[in-house]
Amino acid sequence: MNRFDNQTVLVTGGTGGQGSSHARAFHAEGANVVIGDIDTDRGTALADELGPRARFTRLDVTDESSWSAAVQAAESAFGALNVLVNNAGVQNPPAPIENTDQATWSRILDINLTGTFLGIKVAAPALRRATGGAIVNIASTMGLGGTAHYAPYVASKWAVRGLTRTAALELGRDHIRVNTIHPGVIATPFIQEPAAGATVAISDFYSPEPFAIPRLGEPTDVTRLLLFLTSSDASFITGSEYVIDGGLLLGPALQAETA
Repeated sequence: MNRFDNQTVLVTGGTGGQGSSHARAFHAEGANVVIGDIDTDRGTALADELGPRARFTRLDVTDESSWSAAVQAAESAFGALNVLVNNAGVQNPPAPIENTDQATWSRILDINLTGTFLGIKVAAPALRRATGGAIVNIASTMGLGGTAHYAPYVASKWAVRGLTRTAALELGRDHIRVNTIHPGVIATPFIQEPAAGATVAISDFYSPEPFAIPRLGEPTDVTRLLLFLTSSDASFITGSEYVIDGGLLLGPALQAETA
């Protein structure tokens, strides 16, 4: 028996590097998967690839009515919603705070923070109707420290941490668990291609060589942690933060010959 048989999972940002990995893995574990994204072509193609237990719904995470339609689509297609993965997110072009325009600030906060807030707000009643479930918010190691030139993104991910803990307290007695995952540098277009308005990608000036696990993370690394946190194996875990960064936040590691 698969871990997610007869369960329905909504993944936002479901066509991206991490999102599509999550959608495929949940589907392989028996779940009905609802792929939420603004990219209709890629979302429809992924749903078609996965087959009858998958649906695409166009979802603008900054729009509460779009969220309501997505949750309704999940319940209409599969009868219930059991898991929400708030994965959608965007990065700002690097700039010091004094050179960051308010429109950029607002866009990053709208998608990364308000989008997560609306997801919890709209999905919570559906999860309650399903007699419980799990929400995982994908944050970032940038939400655990400061990073120069990325103030909007850093602020959004710090705020997601507080939002997650508050939601865990509010929803725990409804048997709804809420946790965060904080990925480090993961090999996806998010890292390997410049953000909108930028000329360089994060991977252009980042090397994992000094760190304890000297490689970029893979989407599947994050996916495996996500599957655990949303499964019954994690039934006693809520309001918690899981860092998956290969040791990036620890700092440079001793080289093998001197360890």
